[in-house]
Amino acid sequence: MTELVVTLDLDGVTDKAALMDRCAGALRLPDWFGRNWDALADSLSDRTVWPEAGRQRGMWLVVRNWRAYADARPDEWRLAREVFAEAADGTRDLTVLLDLGGSSK
Repeated sequence: MTELVVTLDLDGVTDKAALMDRCAGALRLPDWFGRNWDALADSLSDRTVWPEAGRQRGMWLVVRNWRAYADARPDEWRLAREVFAEAADGTRDLTVLLDLGGSSK
């Protein structure tokens, strides 16, 4: 078994709603995902909602093209980073990686 690698591409994301939509799509979150910070934290911490969770050792979440969002919404980006960090710290099987390339533009 290997880790599941999921790419969260934030290219074009300019607000929290778009970020939550990208998270829901990339992570294949269920329809009941609440699209708020607490729901994202819960989903990242709950291995049963990860795609193919039963067949993988863990998940690496690679966040790409995040700089434009970070520049446009620094407070939201700070919250997103906190959610990612807390989920990774509290979930042994989750690793969150920021692609330092930042943007494809």
